[in-house]
Amino acid sequence: MKRREFITLIGGAAAVSSLLWPPAARAQQAAMPVVGILHPGSPEANAKYVASLRKGLAEAGYVEGRNIAIEYRWGHGDGSRLPELASDLISRRAAVIVAPGGVTAALAAKAATTTIPIVFVIGADPVQAGLVASLNRPGGNVTGISSMNTGLAAKQLGLLRQLLGRDARFAVLVNPGNPQAPSALAEVQAAASAMGQHFEAVTAATYRDISPAFGEAVQKRADALLIIADLLFASRPVQLATLAARHALPAIYALREFADAGGLMSYGSNFTELFRQAGTYVGRILKGEKPADLPILQATKFELVVNLQTAEALGFEVPATLLATADEVIE
Repeated sequence: MKRREFITLIGGAAAVSSLLWPPAARAQQAAMPVVGILHPGSPEANAKYVASLRKGLAEAGYVEGRNIAIEYRWGHGDGSRLPELASDLISRRAAVIVAPGGVTAALAAKAATTTIPIVFVIGADPVQAGLVASLNRPGGNVTGISSMNTGLAAKQLGLLRQLLGRDARFAVLVNPGNPQAPSALAEVQAAASAMGQHFEAVTAATYRDISPAFGEAVQKRADALLIIADLLFASRPVQLATLAARHALPAIYALREFADAGGLMSYGSNFTELFRQAGTYVGRILKGEKPADLPILQATKFELVVNLQTAEALGFEVPATLLATADEVIE
């Protein structure tokens, strides 16, 4: 048999045999699309949210290890690493980059690529943050989910005042490194002024600053504390709840995880649900939809959670009217 005929015969046999392989075996031969996750936090603190993201992907028909691969890039509290981590995901040829760690992560992803689709999960207004052109038609390669948690200061201050039953001096804990900090403080100022209340800002830019910030709030004779939604604080619910109890400061938070960890009250959107929605958006993009055509999803449900055990430990009797409006009461 001539060499050319032999090569042709072998090639044809290989082609026929590949058709006889089961579909699963053939699928394994094709490279799975890569979903990159860019997050400034740590995997331990965000395990529940990542599980919810995977749930949304599964609802869209994508399961890690079966028909998609997921590459995780964690900043472990160092936001300065985000540009480098975003570039690494691009080098891995990610089909979609998910930036669920706030505005800073989303902006880092956007700065790194204008072609790879990006799905964010943030608390701020994405138009004001410079991520998209509009909520209905984002344009470009970026879309995502916004909890709009930064628009809740008036409600949160009102809940604290309802609990105290009197005029009060409020302290507001904010991360000055968050690009949304100035607008968040301006919102608190407007809400406090409308209520005729006084407030003082205390800051924490790193984990080490959190404990001194609580001490500063006490020195400023704060009657209650509002914690501005921020990834730095969200990754430390037990620490913040413990410090609030130690300093006898009634506090309100944006995430229910704080109330679960012993915090007094939380009022905000359900981030677990937002991560699930982000997963379904990633699935739609993998199926061919364009981020420019996917409107920004906004949180529509906000939960009030009250921890009665903490209220009793702090010596507060929660008004019946406040309990009646709570979505959940931890007893």
